[in-house]
Amino acid sequence: MERRLAAILAADVVGFSKLVQDDEAATLRRLKAIWDQVFAAQISGHRGRIFKLMGDGLLAEFSSVVDAVDCAAAIQTAMGDGGTAGADGAPIEFRIGVNLGDLLIDGEDVLGDGVNVAVRREAAAPPGGVLVSDHVHSQVRGKVKVSFADSGEIALKNIDAPLRAWSWQPAAARIKAKDKAPAPEPERLSIAVLPFNNMSVDPE
Repeated sequence: MERRLAAILAADVVGFSKLVQDDEAATLRRLKAIWDQVFAAQISGHRGRIFKLMGDGLLAEFSSVVDAVDCAAAIQTAMGDGGTAGADGAPIEFRIGVNLGDLLIDGEDVLGDGVNVAVRREAAAPPGGVLVSDHVHSQVRGKVKVSFADSGEIALKNIDAPLRAWSWQPAAARIKAKDKAPAPEPERLSIAVLPFNNMSVDPE
């Protein structure tokens, strides 16, 4: 095995089980079209390489972290704009995580903690959005067209300590997330009744 520093892009379908349950054939057909028309085209166009395809998930490697983040933003923008052919049925959304780390290369496969953290970041990403590590953000700030919001420290599954993260969503995804948010409860007024304490000498 060899080691090298690289950026990993991890992507996964939001609510895949429900989509398959509703219409398995249509979901798988549309997902294949998305892999071919959006992900493969964008990853190749940004000088990346898909090294693992797992049904509703995908892992890709980039030698440049700027290329990886640009690619993630381009994918989510295309998906938000309806950039898939024959997209019938419920919309398909993705979460994407990007991490930069030291990786183990085993033939065509990529292993190591850098991959694991990318997958965990993807799971914590907003639907239709991108979540990147603090180190990735410091590397791409001012070099990519999108601006990330500080998401603070996030606890990731099977990762010892919380890690700082930065998130981005295209406008269409932000509007959709806002529409899905539950309406705030109306303000409830209350009155507190306390015993009266007579501070004077007059009992009345």
